[in-house]
Amino acid sequence: MREVAKRVQQNKLTLYSFFEERAGTPAGDNTFLIFEGREWTYTEFYKALQPVGNWLMKDLGIQKGEVVAVDGGNSPEFLLLWFALEAIGATPAFVNSHLTAQPLVHSIKLCGARYVLADEDIRSLVAPVEEELAAANAKVIYYTPALFATFTDTEPLPPSRRAGNEPLQPACLLYTSGTTGLPKAVIMTRMREMTMALGRSGVLALKPGDRMYTCLPLYHGSAHGLCTALCIGQGATVVLSRKFSHRTFWPEIHASGATHLQYVGELCRYLVNAAPGPLDRGHKVRTAWGNGMRPDVWERFRQRFGVECIHELYAATDGIVFCANPNRGDFTRNAIDLRGPLWRLLNGANEKRVRIDPDTQDIARGDDGFAVECAADEPGESVARMDTKDPDRGTPTYFRNHGAAVSRRARNVLAEGDLWFRSGDMMRLDAEGRLFFVDRLGDTFRWRSENVSTSEVADVVGLFPAVAETNVYGVLVPHTDGRAGCAAVVLKTGGGDRGLDWHGFTAHCLANLPRYAVPIFVRLVAQLEYTATMKMQKGRLRAEGVDLDAIEKAAGEKGEKADAMYWLPPGQSAYVPFTKKDLQELRGGRVRL
Repeated sequence: MREVAKRVQQNKLTLYSFFEERAGTPAGDNTFLIFEGREWTYTEFYKALQPVGNWLMKDLGIQKGEVVAVDGGNSPEFLLLWFALEAIGATPAFVNSHLTAQPLVHSIKLCGARYVLADEDIRSLVAPVEEELAAANAKVIYYTPALFATFTDTEPLPPSRRAGNEPLQPACLLYTSGTTGLPKAVIMTRMREMTMALGRSGVLALKPGDRMYTCLPLYHGSAHGLCTALCIGQGATVVLSRKFSHRTFWPEIHASGATHLQYVGELCRYLVNAAPGPLDRGHKVRTAWGNGMRPDVWERFRQRFGVECIHELYAATDGIVFCANPNRGDFTRNAIDLRGPLWRLLNGANEKRVRIDPDTQDIARGDDGFAVECAADEPGESVARMDTKDPDRGTPTYFRNHGAAVSRRARNVLAEGDLWFRSGDMMRLDAEGRLFFVDRLGDTFRWRSENVSTSEVADVVGLFPAVAETNVYGVLVPHTDGRAGCAAVVLKTGGGDRGLDWHGFTAHCLANLPRYAVPIFVRLVAQLEYTATMKMQKGRLRAEGVDLDAIEKAAGEKGEKADAMYWLPPGQSAYVPFTKKDLQELRGGRVRL
């Protein structure tokens, strides 16, 4: 953190400042970016930033402090917009490029951007809402490599645009679905951006010459902070892929000479399930760095691809807990951290795991009114102590929605007057100090490497004319990571599927939700269950999941007919009945979602 403090004193609180410092020096000759066979040194990228910044500043009239929405997939142009906006004192808001319809409009309105700089490749998602965005005073400009080639003004970007930066000012906005509702924008402060660039250097120990491959989206915190910002801070190389593909993954790693690869667990499962090939070995990757590596994949991945270190981490864009486990052997396999006596001495009082009510998802309280700490090997929500005198300093908050940040805080958890941050994640600490991630809590589940808000999905499903009520939750499915979406639906026509146009229902969901948020399963129920305080009960539905035998048994015990289950199989255009044969196919790995 000494380097971070130094940059605060020098008022060098942008990632752009690293390019500026290195340009024209020997450090500037190091490779910054490799993309589809093209390479840029730090000096070359710095020079490429000047025309882009001048276009933004002179042609578009973007002001210092203005928020500008950037909506696009992985590309050099995305990076040029990011750092050029930083250089002219603007704040980029990185929109999830898979969004369309209401979630996209909401994201733009939330950040209040005058301009939406959208990749031409996603015009089909943005164009349908252009009129609505225009009504909100947001103009869409589609960018392409050809457009960037027309920028010729190489005048150095004025330092006055970066003068007076403060550590707690927004460096950018990163969107997350959070725990409820539509996407929220997490404020990434300049201090936090510098911490990602420099403060994690001791964890991963990158250096010039190291090359990190990522195919994760740049709008997401993982590729943004734990790859791009980290590489820039250490003078290492970003090897950027447009997106994940079996066809390009290993060829790009071989061609680029990548020494590190960034992963999420689902990506690793895809890789180990693919047919063996000649490129599985012979690459230069020595460390896989990421999160969500599942136990049944962990060692298979290491042995098959010859990667020495599985560096599993835990972090959240809107969280304050960071864990990392550079695993090389049996003892810490599958863990996210190892916490020995020294860690407990220094940090044990500030981070705990507490029991959670499985239905309400609230912190369970004992007879004394305080939370119950979990014993060894008992899963519980991870909570972190906050400063009661200044809770907002150094803790994440949401742009124009500070109340959502406050709602993640819990008081009087272990003592009268204390204040704790709720991570929303279940973890387990064993007797030997190994910390394991268990699952996500509440109204968000993880699918396709994305956080899915059940409230957002329920809002869309509930708009379909035949639907009276719906309760959305995540279910475990064999041979998959995370949870697949399931919507328990009450129809206006009563039981069965009378009155439901499955083709129309499917088209409605696909048109109004990102593909990863479309429910895989639909459960037709006669009525939903609520608590005494009118909160939807999810515990039983989540526990039964898609186990048709469990659903039938529970219905039989109540003397009722079992709920009908439907699903959207891979490659299908409409939901169809989900049968026991389908379940066996999933369990046997013959059908994969």
